[in-house]
Amino acid sequence: MSGNNGGPWGGGGGSGGSGGPGGNDNRGNDNRPGKRPGEGPQLPEIEELVKKGQEQLRVLMGGRGGNRGGVDGPVGPFFTRRTVGLGAAVVVALWAYASIYTVQQDERSVELLFGSFSAIGEPGLNFAPWPVVRAEILPVTTERTENIGDVSGARANSGLMLTRDEAIVDIEFQVVYNISDPKDYLFNLADPKETVRAVAESAMRDIIARSELSPILNRDRASIAADMQTSIQTTLDEYRSGISVIRINFARADPPAEVIDSFREVQAARQERDRLQRQADAYSNTVTAGARGQAAALQEQAEAYRAEVVNDAVGETSRFLAVYNEYVKAPDVTRKRMYLETMESVLGKVNKVMLDGVTTEAGGVLPYLPLDQLIPQKPQAGAPAAAAATATGGN
Repeated sequence: MSGNNGGPWGGGGGSGGSGGPGGNDNRGNDNRPGKRPGEGPQLPEIEELVKKGQEQLRVLMGGRGGNRGGVDGPVGPFFTRRTVGLGAAVVVALWAYASIYTVQQDERSVELLFGSFSAIGEPGLNFAPWPVVRAEILPVTTERTENIGDVSGARANSGLMLTRDEAIVDIEFQVVYNISDPKDYLFNLADPKETVRAVAESAMRDIIARSELSPILNRDRASIAADMQTSIQTTLDEYRSGISVIRINFARADPPAEVIDSFREVQAARQERDRLQRQADAYSNTVTAGARGQAAALQEQAEAYRAEVVNDAVGETSRFLAVYNEYVKAPDVTRKRMYLETMESVLGKVNKVMLDGVTTEAGGVLPYLPLDQLIPQKPQAGAPAAAAATATGGN
């Protein structure tokens, strides 16, 4: 019994004696470094934990554990039904997490099957089995802008354009667009931003080349913006770009800064010329209108005179024909009546004195007798009454 007083592990002797480092004392206490007397059994050291982990790894790889490195007893198999089911559930959950994605209301997704187009994802939850199908999410209703001619940008001279009358104008405008077809936008355009810029610059230069400078600076900006939007949209549709142009913001249209003062002087001279031309046109219109009015009045008078003469001639002809028809029916009666009417018209306007029963050698009428002076004369219109009375008294 004295040889086995080193504890339950039989560790007596020199190595497991009383109080030696790494051994136990007679009371069964652990006297290893870092262990205070009276404490319970110490946890396995780090080296033992590493060895145990290696044994577990060997079991996972298909081997079996043994009594190695101070580890007592064999280690059992790690893969059980429970662990396999748990692992499979974790794998399925991770795969589902990678395959299910969300599309917002202002977005659309393009699903790619091995890099080729498969389908368009609508707003809400969508399923794309990873890694076979991959989804690209695009904001389709977000308004994108492209500024052209901005003096603060890297392409400050992109707004300088030549007009039809060989003048240079500096234009700054903005193209506002969004995505109308995600598939075409993703597959048909290598650089959508640069494509929109190039198409917009080309369309604007074409329109400016067909316009003159003054209308561009004053009144034709709205029509130019509308024409440019139509032209850009037509070109992008030909490219099948999947882009919809919303509007064109026409910021400014000015002459180049180097010639702005001279241009203002030219504009002032043109305005003065236009003012004088308007005054001349107004005077011309006044004179022309007056001459046309007089010509119309003279023409109306001539037309009235012509109608009067024609109507008089027609009336005289009708009267003559009526008389002639009556004359044919009764020539003697008609001839006498015509004679009487003629004498009445001739003698009715002459002052005359008729003498009845006077016989003279000359045939019954005195050779000369101023009988007309014996008849009182009526005063002429506008003549004073006193002058008429004096003339009457003198006779």
